[in-house]
Amino acid sequence: MLATQRSISGSSQSPRSPSSQPFLSVSITDPVKLGNGVQAYISYRVITKTNFPEYQGPEKIVIRRYSDFVWLRDRLFEKYKGIFIPPIPEKSAVEKFRFSAEFIEMRRQALDVFVNRIASHHELQQSEDLKTFLQADEETMERLRFHETGIFKKKPSDLMQIFKDVQSKVSDVVLGKEKPVEESNPEYEKLKHYIFELENHLAEAQKHAYRLVKRHRELGQSLSDFGKAAKLLGASEGNALGKAFSELGAKSEALSFKLQKEAHQLLMNFEEPLKDYVRAVQSIKATIAERANAFRQQCELAETMKLKEINLDKLMLTRSDKVAEAEHEYKELKADSEEATRRFETIVRLMNEEIVRFQEQKTIDMGVAFHEFAKGQARLANSIADAWRSLLPKLESCSPAQ
Repeated sequence: MLATQRSISGSSQSPRSPSSQPFLSVSITDPVKLGNGVQAYISYRVITKTNFPEYQGPEKIVIRRYSDFVWLRDRLFEKYKGIFIPPIPEKSAVEKFRFSAEFIEMRRQALDVFVNRIASHHELQQSEDLKTFLQADEETMERLRFHETGIFKKKPSDLMQIFKDVQSKVSDVVLGKEKPVEESNPEYEKLKHYIFELENHLAEAQKHAYRLVKRHRELGQSLSDFGKAAKLLGASEGNALGKAFSELGAKSEALSFKLQKEAHQLLMNFEEPLKDYVRAVQSIKATIAERANAFRQQCELAETMKLKEINLDKLMLTRSDKVAEAEHEYKELKADSEEATRRFETIVRLMNEEIVRFQEQKTIDMGVAFHEFAKGQARLANSIADAWRSLLPKLESCSPAQ
Protein backbone atom coordinates (compact mmCIF):
# COMPACT_ATOMS: atom_id res chain seq x y z
CA MET A 1 0.00 0.00 0.00
CA LEU A 2 1.56 3.26 -1.07
CA ALA A 3 -0.81 5.69 0.58
CA THR A 4 -1.10 4.11 4.01
CA GLN A 5 -3.83 5.70 6.09
CA ARG A 6 -1.92 7.04 9.04
CA SER A 7 -4.97 8.31 10.88
CA ILE A 8 -8.53 7.12 10.94
CA SER A 9 -9.91 10.62 10.85
CA GLY A 10 -7.00 12.58 9.43
CA SER A 11 -7.35 14.96 12.36
CA SER A 12 -4.47 17.28 13.11
CA GLN A 13 -5.79 18.20 16.55
CA SER A 14 -3.87 17.40 19.70
CA PRO A 15 -4.20 13.77 20.83
CA ARG A 16 -6.00 14.57 24.07
CA SER A 17 -8.16 17.43 22.79
CA PRO A 18 -11.82 16.79 23.78
CA SER A 19 -13.06 17.81 20.32
CA SER A 20 -10.62 15.66 18.34
CA GLN A 21 -11.87 12.63 16.41
CA PRO A 22 -10.61 9.16 17.39
CA PHE A 23 -7.33 8.33 15.68
CA LEU A 24 -4.50 5.84 15.92
CA SER A 25 -1.34 6.34 13.88
CA VAL A 26 1.83 4.25 13.91
CA SER A 27 5.27 4.89 12.41
CA ILE A 28 7.96 2.24 11.98
CA THR A 29 11.30 4.05 11.91
CA ASP A 30 15.03 3.84 12.62
CA PRO A 31 15.99 0.26 11.73
CA VAL A 32 19.17 -0.72 13.58
CA LYS A 33 21.26 -3.89 13.27
CA LEU A 34 21.93 -5.57 16.61
CA GLY A 35 24.04 -8.63 17.42
CA ASN A 36 26.51 -10.54 15.26
CA GLY A 37 26.54 -13.58 13.02
CA VAL A 38 23.47 -15.81 13.05
CA GLN A 39 22.21 -13.97 16.15
CA ALA A 40 22.10 -10.62 14.34
CA TYR A 41 18.73 -8.98 13.77
CA ILE A 42 17.15 -5.62 12.96
CA SER A 43 15.27 -3.63 15.58
CA TYR A 44 12.73 -0.92 14.77
CA ARG A 45 11.44 2.07 16.64
CA VAL A 46 7.62 1.90 16.77
CA ILE A 47 6.01 5.28 17.44
CA THR A 48 2.31 5.32 18.30
CA LYS A 49 0.19 8.47 18.47
CA THR A 50 -3.44 8.21 19.54
CA ASN A 51 -6.26 9.71 21.53
CA PHE A 52 -7.87 6.34 22.29
CA PRO A 53 -8.63 6.42 26.05
CA GLU A 54 -7.59 2.78 26.55
CA TYR A 55 -4.00 3.60 25.57
CA GLN A 56 -1.39 4.70 28.10
CA GLY A 57 -0.96 8.19 26.67
CA PRO A 58 -0.94 10.33 23.52
CA GLU A 59 2.44 8.99 22.39
CA LYS A 60 4.37 5.81 23.05
CA ILE A 61 7.72 4.65 21.65
CA VAL A 62 8.82 1.02 21.86
CA ILE A 63 11.48 -1.12 20.20
CA ARG A 64 10.38 -4.16 18.21
CA ARG A 65 12.06 -6.81 16.07
CA TYR A 66 10.70 -8.82 13.13
CA SER A 67 9.59 -11.76 15.30
CA ASP A 68 7.37 -9.38 17.31
CA PHE A 69 5.51 -8.44 14.14
CA VAL A 70 5.13 -12.16 13.34
CA TRP A 71 3.72 -12.69 16.86
CA LEU A 72 1.10 -9.97 16.27
CA ARG A 73 0.09 -11.38 12.88
CA ASP A 74 -0.25 -14.92 14.27
CA ARG A 75 -2.31 -13.79 17.27
CA LEU A 76 -4.71 -11.84 15.09
CA PHE A 77 -5.09 -14.74 12.65
CA GLU A 78 -6.01 -17.09 15.50
CA LYS A 79 -8.55 -14.71 17.05
CA TYR A 80 -10.21 -12.95 14.11
CA LYS A 81 -11.57 -15.69 11.87
CA GLY A 82 -13.15 -14.32 8.72
CA ILE A 83 -11.12 -11.10 8.69
CA PHE A 84 -8.32 -10.76 6.15
CA ILE A 85 -5.29 -10.27 8.38
CA PRO A 86 -2.79 -7.95 6.65
CA PRO A 87 0.27 -9.80 5.33
CA ILE A 88 3.73 -9.46 6.75
CA PRO A 89 6.89 -9.29 4.58
CA GLU A 90 8.74 -12.58 4.33
CA LYS A 91 12.21 -13.15 5.76
CA SER A 92 15.12 -12.99 3.33
CA ALA A 93 16.30 -16.49 2.49
CA VAL A 94 19.63 -15.15 1.20
CA GLU A 95 22.01 -14.29 4.02
CA LYS A 96 23.97 -11.65 2.10
CA PHE A 97 20.80 -9.62 1.42
CA ARG A 98 19.43 -9.69 4.98
CA PHE A 99 21.27 -6.58 6.08
CA SER A 100 21.57 -4.66 2.83
CA ALA A 101 20.30 -1.08 3.09
CA GLU A 102 17.75 -1.65 0.34
CA PHE A 103 16.30 -4.82 1.91
CA ILE A 104 16.11 -3.19 5.34
CA GLU A 105 14.24 -0.19 3.91
CA MET A 106 11.85 -2.41 1.93
CA ARG A 107 11.05 -4.40 5.05
CA ARG A 108 10.65 -1.27 7.18
CA GLN A 109 8.18 0.13 4.66
CA ALA A 110 6.26 -3.16 4.47
CA LEU A 111 6.09 -3.46 8.27
CA ASP A 112 4.84 0.13 8.46
CA VAL A 113 2.07 -0.73 6.00
CA PHE A 114 1.25 -3.93 7.93
CA VAL A 115 0.78 -2.20 11.29
CA ASN A 116 -1.15 0.75 9.88
CA ARG A 117 -3.54 -1.55 8.03
CA ILE A 118 -4.31 -3.13 11.39
CA ALA A 119 -4.55 0.25 13.13
CA SER A 120 -7.02 1.53 10.52
CA HIS A 121 -9.23 -1.60 10.58
CA HIS A 122 -12.41 -0.97 12.60
CA GLU A 123 -12.20 -4.34 14.42
CA LEU A 124 -8.49 -5.15 14.49
CA GLN A 125 -7.66 -1.75 15.99
CA GLN A 126 -9.55 -2.82 19.13
CA SER A 127 -7.37 -5.89 19.59
CA GLU A 128 -5.70 -6.33 22.97
CA ASP A 129 -2.75 -7.90 21.18
CA LEU A 130 -2.29 -4.73 19.10
CA LYS A 131 -2.33 -2.65 22.29
CA THR A 132 0.27 -4.96 23.80
CA PHE A 133 2.43 -4.80 20.69
CA LEU A 134 2.31 -0.99 20.63
CA GLN A 135 2.83 -0.41 24.37
CA ALA A 136 4.55 -3.32 26.16
CA ASP A 137 8.23 -3.09 27.07
CA GLU A 138 10.78 -5.28 25.30
CA GLU A 139 11.04 -7.80 28.17
CA THR A 140 7.27 -8.35 28.15
CA MET A 141 7.23 -8.89 24.38
CA GLU A 142 10.08 -11.38 24.60
CA ARG A 143 8.26 -13.27 27.35
CA LEU A 144 5.06 -13.37 25.30
CA ARG A 145 6.89 -14.66 22.23
CA PHE A 146 8.52 -17.51 24.11
CA HIS A 147 5.56 -18.51 26.28
CA GLU A 148 3.06 -19.19 23.52
CA THR A 149 1.61 -22.68 23.19
CA GLY A 150 0.91 -24.97 20.26
CA ILE A 151 2.45 -23.89 16.97
CA PHE A 152 4.63 -21.29 18.71
CA LYS A 153 6.45 -23.96 20.73
CA LYS A 154 7.40 -26.11 17.75
CA LYS A 155 10.88 -26.39 16.30
CA PRO A 156 11.76 -24.56 13.05
CA SER A 157 11.69 -27.85 11.11
CA ASP A 158 8.20 -28.58 12.45
CA LEU A 159 7.05 -25.08 11.54
CA MET A 160 8.37 -25.50 8.00
CA GLN A 161 6.39 -28.71 7.61
CA ILE A 162 3.28 -27.04 9.01
CA PHE A 163 3.75 -24.19 6.55
CA LYS A 164 4.00 -26.66 3.64
CA ASP A 165 0.92 -28.52 4.86
CA VAL A 166 -1.03 -25.26 5.14
CA GLN A 167 0.07 -24.19 1.66
CA SER A 168 -1.11 -27.52 0.25
CA LYS A 169 -4.36 -27.30 2.21
CA VAL A 170 -5.04 -23.75 1.05
CA SER A 171 -4.37 -24.67 -2.59
CA ASP A 172 -6.63 -27.70 -2.35
CA VAL A 173 -9.45 -25.68 -0.83
CA VAL A 174 -9.13 -22.78 -3.27
CA LEU A 175 -8.82 -25.03 -6.32
CA GLY A 176 -11.65 -27.26 -5.16
CA LYS A 177 -9.48 -30.39 -5.08
CA GLU A 178 -10.69 -31.43 -1.63
CA LYS A 179 -13.70 -33.69 -2.08
CA PRO A 180 -14.96 -34.09 1.53
CA VAL A 181 -17.86 -31.91 2.71
CA GLU A 182 -17.71 -28.68 0.70
CA GLU A 183 -19.82 -25.58 0.42
CA SER A 184 -21.95 -25.47 -2.69
CA ASN A 185 -22.49 -21.75 -3.09
CA PRO A 186 -22.16 -20.16 -6.57
CA GLU A 187 -21.08 -16.78 -5.14
CA TYR A 188 -18.47 -18.46 -2.96
CA GLU A 189 -17.16 -20.46 -5.91
CA LYS A 190 -16.93 -17.25 -7.92
CA LEU A 191 -14.97 -15.63 -5.07
CA LYS A 192 -12.48 -18.52 -4.89
CA HIS A 193 -11.95 -18.40 -8.65
CA TYR A 194 -11.45 -14.62 -8.54
CA ILE A 195 -8.86 -14.89 -5.74
CA PHE A 196 -6.95 -17.65 -7.52
CA GLU A 197 -6.88 -15.69 -10.80
CA LEU A 198 -5.95 -12.45 -9.02
CA GLU A 199 -2.96 -14.10 -7.37
CA ASN A 200 -1.72 -15.38 -10.73
CA HIS A 201 -2.12 -12.01 -12.46
CA LEU A 202 -0.52 -10.06 -9.60
CA ALA A 203 2.41 -12.48 -9.41
CA GLU A 204 2.94 -12.18 -13.16
CA ALA A 205 2.83 -8.37 -13.00
CA GLN A 206 5.24 -8.36 -10.06
CA LYS A 207 7.64 -10.64 -11.94
CA HIS A 208 7.77 -8.26 -14.89
CA ALA A 209 8.05 -5.24 -12.59
CA TYR A 210 11.15 -6.89 -11.13
CA ARG A 211 12.53 -7.28 -14.64
CA LEU A 212 11.92 -3.58 -15.31
CA VAL A 213 13.85 -2.68 -12.17
CA LYS A 214 16.67 -4.98 -13.22
CA ARG A 215 16.72 -3.52 -16.76
CA HIS A 216 16.91 0.05 -15.43
CA ARG A 217 19.82 -0.89 -13.19
CA GLU A 218 21.68 -2.71 -15.94
CA LEU A 219 21.18 0.18 -18.36
CA GLY A 220 22.31 2.59 -15.67
CA GLN A 221 25.47 0.57 -15.08
CA SER A 222 26.14 0.35 -18.82
CA LEU A 223 25.77 4.11 -19.20
CA SER A 224 28.13 4.64 -16.27
CA ASP A 225 30.75 2.37 -17.84
CA PHE A 226 30.29 4.00 -21.23
CA GLY A 227 30.55 7.45 -19.66
CA LYS A 228 33.89 6.65 -18.07
CA ALA A 229 35.23 5.27 -21.36
CA ALA A 230 33.99 8.34 -23.31
CA LYS A 231 35.66 10.71 -20.83
CA LEU A 232 38.96 8.86 -21.15
CA LEU A 233 38.64 9.03 -24.90
CA GLY A 234 37.95 12.75 -24.66
CA ALA A 235 41.01 13.28 -22.49
CA SER A 236 43.19 11.76 -25.18
CA GLU A 237 41.94 14.31 -27.72
CA GLY A 238 42.93 17.93 -27.39
CA ASN A 239 40.51 19.53 -29.81
CA ALA A 240 36.75 20.15 -30.03
CA LEU A 241 36.15 16.45 -30.58
CA GLY A 242 37.83 15.63 -27.28
CA LYS A 243 35.64 18.16 -25.50
CA ALA A 244 32.54 16.70 -27.13
CA PHE A 245 33.57 13.20 -26.01
CA SER A 246 34.12 14.43 -22.46
CA GLU A 247 30.69 16.05 -22.37
CA LEU A 248 29.16 12.89 -23.81
CA GLY A 249 30.77 10.91 -20.99
CA ALA A 250 29.55 13.36 -18.35
CA LYS A 251 25.98 13.21 -19.71
CA SER A 252 26.12 9.41 -19.74
CA GLU A 253 27.21 9.31 -16.10
CA ALA A 254 24.50 11.80 -15.12
CA LEU A 255 21.89 9.70 -16.90
CA SER A 256 23.26 6.60 -15.19
CA PHE A 257 22.54 8.23 -11.83
CA LYS A 258 18.98 9.11 -12.94
CA LEU A 259 18.37 5.55 -14.09
CA GLN A 260 19.61 4.08 -10.81
CA LYS A 261 17.45 6.51 -8.87
CA GLU A 262 14.41 5.68 -11.00
CA ALA A 263 15.11 1.96 -10.57
CA HIS A 264 14.95 2.43 -6.79
CA GLN A 265 11.69 4.40 -7.06
CA LEU A 266 10.29 1.71 -9.34
CA LEU A 267 11.22 -0.94 -6.79
CA MET A 268 9.70 0.84 -3.78
CA ASN A 269 6.61 2.38 -5.40
CA PHE A 270 5.69 -0.24 -7.99
CA GLU A 271 7.23 -3.68 -7.55
CA GLU A 272 6.90 -3.73 -3.75
CA PRO A 273 3.18 -2.76 -3.74
CA LEU A 274 2.52 -5.52 -6.28
CA LYS A 275 4.43 -8.00 -4.13
CA ASP A 276 2.51 -6.81 -1.08
CA TYR A 277 -0.79 -7.55 -2.81
CA VAL A 278 0.42 -11.03 -3.75
CA ARG A 279 0.95 -11.58 -0.02
CA ALA A 280 -2.46 -10.06 0.71
CA VAL A 281 -4.15 -12.54 -1.63
CA GLN A 282 -2.32 -15.40 0.10
CA SER A 283 -3.73 -14.10 3.39
CA ILE A 284 -7.22 -14.20 1.86
CA LYS A 285 -6.61 -17.79 0.75
CA ALA A 286 -5.73 -18.69 4.34
CA THR A 287 -9.08 -17.22 5.44
CA ILE A 288 -10.82 -19.23 2.72
CA ALA A 289 -9.21 -22.36 4.18
CA GLU A 290 -10.49 -21.38 7.64
CA ARG A 291 -13.99 -20.95 6.21
CA ALA A 292 -13.80 -24.40 4.63
CA ASN A 293 -12.73 -25.91 7.96
CA ALA A 294 -15.57 -24.15 9.79
CA PHE A 295 -18.11 -25.41 7.25
CA ARG A 296 -16.76 -28.95 7.52
CA GLN A 297 -16.93 -28.88 11.33
CA GLN A 298 -20.48 -27.57 11.19
CA CYS A 299 -21.57 -30.37 8.85
CA GLU A 300 -19.79 -33.08 10.81
CA LEU A 301 -21.34 -31.96 14.10
CA ALA A 302 -24.81 -31.74 12.51
CA GLU A 303 -24.44 -35.26 11.16
CA THR A 304 -23.18 -36.60 14.49
CA MET A 305 -26.08 -34.88 16.26
CA LYS A 306 -28.58 -36.67 14.00
CA LEU A 307 -27.02 -40.03 14.87
CA LYS A 308 -27.10 -39.16 18.57
CA GLU A 309 -30.76 -38.20 18.25
CA ILE A 310 -31.62 -41.53 16.60
CA ASN A 311 -29.71 -43.39 19.32
CA LEU A 312 -31.51 -41.38 22.03
CA ASP A 313 -34.91 -42.25 20.54
CA LYS A 314 -34.00 -45.94 20.56
CA LEU A 315 -32.90 -45.79 24.19
CA MET A 316 -36.11 -44.03 25.19
CA LEU A 317 -38.23 -46.67 23.43
CA THR A 318 -36.40 -49.46 25.23
CA ARG A 319 -36.54 -47.53 28.55
CA SER A 320 -32.79 -47.98 28.89
CA ASP A 321 -31.02 -46.76 32.02
CA LYS A 322 -28.60 -44.93 29.71
CA VAL A 323 -31.22 -42.37 28.61
CA ALA A 324 -30.07 -39.67 31.06
CA GLU A 325 -26.46 -40.00 29.97
CA ALA A 326 -27.47 -39.97 26.28
CA GLU A 327 -29.66 -36.88 26.80
CA HIS A 328 -26.74 -35.08 28.43
CA GLU A 329 -24.43 -36.00 25.56
CA TYR A 330 -27.05 -34.91 23.03
CA LYS A 331 -27.50 -31.51 24.71
CA GLU A 332 -23.75 -30.92 24.78
CA LEU A 333 -23.43 -31.93 21.15
CA LYS A 334 -26.35 -29.70 20.17
CA ALA A 335 -24.69 -26.73 21.90
CA ASP A 336 -21.43 -27.47 20.09
CA SER A 337 -23.28 -27.77 16.77
CA GLU A 338 -25.08 -24.45 17.28
CA GLU A 339 -21.79 -22.79 18.20
CA ALA A 340 -20.14 -24.23 15.07
CA THR A 341 -23.00 -22.88 12.95
CA ARG A 342 -22.68 -19.43 14.53
CA ARG A 343 -18.91 -19.52 13.98
CA PHE A 344 -19.33 -20.42 10.32
CA GLU A 345 -22.02 -17.78 9.75
CA THR A 346 -19.80 -15.15 11.39
CA ILE A 347 -16.90 -16.06 9.09
CA VAL A 348 -19.18 -15.81 6.05
CA ARG A 349 -20.54 -12.42 7.14
CA LEU A 350 -17.08 -11.03 7.87
CA MET A 351 -15.63 -12.35 4.61
CA ASN A 352 -18.41 -10.68 2.64
CA GLU A 353 -17.58 -7.37 4.32
CA GLU A 354 -13.84 -7.89 3.96
CA ILE A 355 -13.85 -8.66 0.24
CA VAL A 356 -15.69 -5.38 -0.45
CA ARG A 357 -13.18 -3.46 1.67
CA PHE A 358 -10.27 -5.30 0.02
CA GLN A 359 -11.45 -4.50 -3.50
CA GLU A 360 -12.01 -0.84 -2.68
CA GLN A 361 -8.55 -0.50 -1.15
CA LYS A 362 -6.96 -2.46 -3.99
CA THR A 363 -8.48 -0.09 -6.53
CA ILE A 364 -6.97 2.87 -4.70
CA ASP A 365 -3.55 1.32 -4.11
CA MET A 366 -3.13 -0.12 -7.60
CA GLY A 367 -4.25 3.19 -9.08
CA VAL A 368 -1.57 5.00 -7.10
CA ALA A 369 1.10 2.40 -7.97
CA PHE A 370 0.44 2.47 -11.72
CA HIS A 371 0.18 6.27 -11.71
CA GLU A 372 3.57 6.50 -9.97
CA PHE A 373 4.98 4.03 -12.49
CA ALA A 374 3.75 6.00 -15.51
CA LYS A 375 4.84 9.31 -14.00
CA GLY A 376 8.32 7.96 -13.25
CA GLN A 377 8.75 6.51 -16.75
CA ALA A 378 7.63 9.79 -18.34
CA ARG A 379 10.01 11.75 -16.13
CA LEU A 380 12.89 9.44 -17.01
CA ALA A 381 12.13 9.51 -20.74
CA ASN A 382 12.06 13.33 -20.72
CA SER A 383 15.36 13.49 -18.83
CA ILE A 384 17.03 11.14 -21.29
CA ALA A 385 15.65 12.99 -24.32
CA ASP A 386 16.69 16.39 -22.91
CA ALA A 387 20.19 15.16 -22.10
CA TRP A 388 20.88 13.74 -25.57
CA ARG A 389 19.20 16.68 -27.30
CA SER A 390 21.47 19.15 -25.49
CA LEU A 391 24.52 17.35 -26.91
CA LEU A 392 23.42 17.36 -30.53
CA PRO A 393 24.70 20.89 -31.48
CA LYS A 394 28.18 20.15 -30.10
CA LEU A 395 28.39 16.75 -31.75
CA GLU A 396 27.11 18.19 -35.05
CA SER A 397 29.82 20.86 -34.99
CA CYS A 398 32.41 18.09 -34.92
CA SER A 399 30.85 16.27 -37.85
CA PRO A 400 31.76 17.02 -41.47
CA ALA A 401 29.24 19.21 -43.29
CA GLN A 402 26.45 17.15 -44.90
